[in-house]
Formats: sequence, structure tokens, C-alpha cells
Amino acid sequence: MIKILHLSFILISLSSFVGRLVLSETRPELLKLKILKIAPHIIDTLLLLSGITLVIQGAWLSTEYSWIIAKITALVFYIGLGVVTMRTRGTKRWLAFAGAMACFVYIGIVAVTKDPFFFI
Repeated sequence: MIKILHLSFILISLSSFVGRLVLSETRPELLKLKILKIAPHIIDTLLLLSGITLVIQGAWLSTEYSWIIAKITALVFYIGLGVVTMRTRGTKRWLAFAGAMACFVYIGIVAVTKDPFFFI
């Protein structure tokens, strides 16, 4: 059940990020709505809590856990690049967005393979 919730929060979080980017390009005035300012934080908090719950339930910290550290590191980069994406314009925005999506894909692959160096 927690895994399904976690996967749902991932989908909602990614959709929210891309949706806010589209809105910032097409209808930036809508981003001033209170719900669009608060909802992403609630969704991401629930995503993080469900991820922590999965780690605890799976007892993954009692074994080799480099893949969890890799995911957390990539998550920090994803958040940073997401902030840059939402606060800048032009080429810098789109490069940050591409970087954030690359981090997202990396996190997903590491979650499935449990190998932070899957590309080697």
C-alpha cells in the first residue's frame, strides 16, 4: 500500500512541477493562487514521508545503502534545479529543467536497480 502511495506521489509531484512550468510560460498570474503555492510542498512532503516509510519497512538501512544515499543526493540536485527552473527565464531555465528531469530519471533507475552506478 505504501509503495502504491509513494508511486502516486511521484506521479503527482512530477505532474505538478511540469504543470507549474507550463503555467509560468502561458499564464503566470495563476501561479499566484494560494493553492498552487502550497500544494507542491504538501505533495512533496507526503512523497518524502512515504519514501522514508518504505526505507524503514524494507529495512534497507541495515544492508548496503549506497543507492539510498545516491537517491537523496540526486533529490537535492533535483530540488535545486527545480528552484532554478521556476525562478529564471530563457536558456538557463530550460537547461535547469533538463537537468531536473535527468535527476528524476536517475532517481527512478536507481530505485529500480538498487545500483547507483548502473551506467558503468
